[in-house]
Amino acid sequence: MENIQDFIELDGEKVSIGELIDTYKEAKGKSDTISKARKKYNDAQQLKPYQAELIKLQKHIEENNQKIIILFEGRDAAGKGGTIRRVTRYMNEKHYRIVALGKPTEEQRTQWFYQKYIAHFPRGGEIVLFDRSWYNRAMVESVFDFCTKKEYDDFMKGVKGFEKDLTRQGTILIKLYFSVTKDEQARRFERRKTDPLRQWKLSEIDVQAQDRWDDFTNTKYRMLKQTHSHNAPWTVIRSNDKQKARLEALKVILNAVDYDGRDESLDYALDHEVVISGAREIEIMDAQRAGSGKFIG
Repeated sequence: MENIQDFIELDGEKVSIGELIDTYKEAKGKSDTISKARKKYNDAQQLKPYQAELIKLQKHIEENNQKIIILFEGRDAAGKGGTIRRVTRYMNEKHYRIVALGKPTEEQRTQWFYQKYIAHFPRGGEIVLFDRSWYNRAMVESVFDFCTKKEYDDFMKGVKGFEKDLTRQGTILIKLYFSVTKDEQARRFERRKTDPLRQWKLSEIDVQAQDRWDDFTNTKYRMLKQTHSHNAPWTVIRSNDKQKARLEALKVILNAVDYDGRDESLDYALDHEVVISGAREIEIMDAQRAGSGKFIG
């Protein structure tokens, strides 16, 4: 005999509770998909006015034969790649390049450290975006002992002079460090593990990143402390909220160049909950260490 609790009458028909649950789950799934698609569309629309400004900036650089280098640094899964894609999405691909170098070859190991990077520097009228840069030596290579202590020390002593020469000769250098919390990084790594479209992003270094969290934090502090300068300052982007991080990064880049035709109706003011100067980040980390004996992140 049927259990009366397993069925209900709906519009004169007997419908099982199981069928109703399945229908609800299916409808909710479709609703969630639509909601995500709508958010993605709205996020894209929010960026578009600033992406249009980047086209003007790019044209200004081209017409004035200027050169821009933008460095994207930060922990794994901090949002560097996604921001680079938003920066370049509508740009003229003839006048920008994205550079993401792999581990050095045996030949490169025998060369001057900066040589492999200089080979990709912009010509006049071009923008080059480095998805990780020479600061690999100050971060990943140092943490995982991919370089010797002398190589690390030599880099930290010499990089400010290298960048001073670069900017003194007219190159505009923008240094962005994307800062994500440990919990958010773990969440993004977990998504990479389970999403077949993102699994390729998960490397052996990623797997160890959570275990070496404090090592990376200490190295980040030393890097900012020793390499933030008037000629080549660091800008830290809090990137737990990817959309805010992308929008603010676009503003930082636009504010770095006095280009023609700027749309003054747009809001270029930076959100100081998201964008922090390198000097301010050092102060924050010093306060953390003074208060708790260690850095928070």
